[in-house]
Amino acid sequence: MKIESIQRNGVKIAVITGGEKMLTDVQSALDLLATVNYEAGADRIAIDKDAVADDFFVLSTGLAGGVLQKFVTYHTKLAIYGDYTGYTSKPLRDFIYESNKGNHIFFVSTKEEALERLACV
Repeated sequence: MKIESIQRNGVKIAVITGGEKMLTDVQSALDLLATVNYEAGADRIAIDKDAVADDFFVLSTGLAGGVLQKFVTYHTKLAIYGDYTGYTSKPLRDFIYESNKGNHIFFVSTKEEALERLACV
């Protein structure tokens, strides 16, 4: 895992990259939160959708709810960027839509859009 620290509008954002899945369960979310806080001192994280477990996008597994609750509890904003056009589940599409209306969790298409959303809220 590589953590790149970016400043936008005076806000520090950690951009997470790497070839492996990094958000696979609640514990990996906690580990990511702790690592980013310690290494980058950031409370905003942008991560590629490919680094998130596929089960996250199957709402019936409960993984998304468990993981995202940790980000909200620890006051860390999260943007997951990537292509969501392949998902046809109405509940998932509604979940993404409602998340994007808030100001903690964002599902966006590009890294640049993730940075913009995280720097504005």
